[in-house]
Amino acid sequence: MATLLKRPLKLALVQLATGSDKSANLSRARSRVLEAAQQGASLIVLPECFNSPYGCQYFPKYAETLLPSPPSKGKAPSFHALSDLAKEANAYLLGGSIPEYETTSDKYFNTSLMFNPKGELIATHRKVHLFDIDIPGKITFKESEILSPGNKLTMVDLPEYGRIALAICYDIRFPELAMIAARKQCFLLLYPGAFNLTTGALHWSLQARARAMDNQVYVGLCSPARDMEASYNAWGHSMVVDPDAAVMTEAGENEEIVYADLTDDKIQETRKGIPLQGQRRFDVYPDVSNGKITFEEG
Repeated sequence: MATLLKRPLKLALVQLATGSDKSANLSRARSRVLEAAQQGASLIVLPECFNSPYGCQYFPKYAETLLPSPPSKGKAPSFHALSDLAKEANAYLLGGSIPEYETTSDKYFNTSLMFNPKGELIATHRKVHLFDIDIPGKITFKESEILSPGNKLTMVDLPEYGRIALAICYDIRFPELAMIAARKQCFLLLYPGAFNLTTGALHWSLQARARAMDNQVYVGLCSPARDMEASYNAWGHSMVVDPDAAVMTEAGENEEIVYADLTDDKIQETRKGIPLQGQRRFDVYPDVSNGKITFEEG
């Protein structure tokens, strides 16, 4: 079997507590990311909407203009904070997500930015599946009232380690993204996400374990910390799941950092024991990874 993860990788998920002050959020993120780096993490993840409160009423106020890239500091302070922080931490940094405003289309997006240890932008993912749900008596939320969806699957090569895939929150409910990424040799699927107290209790852990089990890869879910005084209450419980669908580490509800050591040996062991890769019947059903796939925004 092909090696997917070239050498062991220490992953850190920063379950950040955020508030209404963007500058304070960025400062808090810096402190916790540097803490993770000091603990030896070489890939560090922040949660969805780490620089702002989560909610349709907040997206326009906190949105930053990212294009053309690189943007100015005045238009995109979070972009530059992440770039500087990745360099300072000497680590790969996935900036959870931030609200983005695109001037050419007059549209808002929920956007992840990933930087390498030199502070260079190496990947951008706009949330593909918008969080539009209505569970009577519990929660109604419609991101599409403000946001537009992204139009691409996002994978990025980390030269020292291998290939990973990026998506955001509600994207995890659509297994096609994960299946394609795994069949394109990704060893890790990362989902910054802000499930709530209803959907989190129902499906947070289940979704993480299902994507790992189906694809025999590592999965990381990074949530904001829970704030019961906020208008939207995040679930918390950031977690890393191994290729056997076992939970390696899980946060509680409050701000904390959780770590996991990823190895290729675990991927190989899992796939050798249950060899799904050689047992799929593409003569009976189609291989979604060979279909029409969009890797660029259009």
